[in-house]
Amino acid sequence: MARRRTVTTAIAAALVFGLAACGGDDSSGGNGGGGGEAAAGKVGVILPDTASSARWESADRPLLEAAFEEAGVEYDIQNAQGDAQRMNTIAEQMITEGVTVLAITNLDSASGAAIQRQAESQGVQTIDYDRLTLGGESDYYVSFDNTEVGRLQGEGLAQCLGDEPANIAFLNGSPDDNNATLFSQGAHEVLDEMDQYTQVAEQAVPEWDNQQAATIFEQMYTQAGGDIQGVLAANDGLANAVVSILARNNVAGQVPVTGQDATVEGLQNILAGEQCMTVYKPIAEEAQALADLAVELVRGQEPTVAGSVEDPEGDREVPSVLLEPVSIFRENVKQVIDDGYQSAEDVCTGEFAAACTELGIS
Repeated sequence: MARRRTVTTAIAAALVFGLAACGGDDSSGGNGGGGGEAAAGKVGVILPDTASSARWESADRPLLEAAFEEAGVEYDIQNAQGDAQRMNTIAEQMITEGVTVLAITNLDSASGAAIQRQAESQGVQTIDYDRLTLGGESDYYVSFDNTEVGRLQGEGLAQCLGDEPANIAFLNGSPDDNNATLFSQGAHEVLDEMDQYTQVAEQAVPEWDNQQAATIFEQMYTQAGGDIQGVLAANDGLANAVVSILARNNVAGQVPVTGQDATVEGLQNILAGEQCMTVYKPIAEEAQALADLAVELVRGQEPTVAGSVEDPEGDREVPSVLLEPVSIFRENVKQVIDDGYQSAEDVCTGEFAAACTELGIS
């Protein structure tokens, strides 16, 4: 099957480095202590929330703090806690306090674009981190190839289902998250071409809310009379909501479910046989790519970024760093542990210890 690609992907080698997570839990940072040439400005980073994924505080924040400290760049990292008005207020404060580069992971494109317009009016350069702000003003975009994430999910579900006829349901991410749109597009590229599968339900989950996801999937399952053999869930949080409903109906482990983010919960569901796969996005690479780009901008340099992605609402091409995601099934859960993204101590607890031993995870 031919794959349609809407973006060009080129990753400058200088943007991808290994990074050990370290640093404190302060909400903002100082001047840092690393080497390199002096920076004339300051970097601001606004993360979206703590509810949609554990990654923002457990991975992105410490990785970014470590990278900025190493570069000797002044920084301020804050979290909007799922509140668009709070994100706007944080952005205003950061701009007033002198950030010269502002990176955001938007909560929705409209509020993100407003922040970027305000930043641009003050001469502040902006970077979209992980999510593209449609109709925005970002100078650069750093993320994974999100259409490819969806393709991997579609291929993973097909691998777990096999060639037999099956009814499948799609539980997509938030409708105001452009990434969720790309995940769904990628999955449909794969699964729509497979005649043995019949799509019986599809719905987006507002704000990636896991409780709403459980309610939505329970309604799907009831309306289908339980006749669902596979679920394309957009991330591990939604996948766990699906698993909870399947468990309530005594079929958890019998219905393949996809995921994303390689969370502890997602990996444990895979080890237990209740989730088919997840998509691992090496966050250390993404955080380092953002840090490298921001540091160059703060130092007055013009970064060389070979990739680009289309912003259809803004009718523009945004210079982009697009990293490659990885499919994780039971047999390669170890990769996530070996990379240091999750720890064996967190994943291999209690009932999951035996599976970890079997897979050589220690």
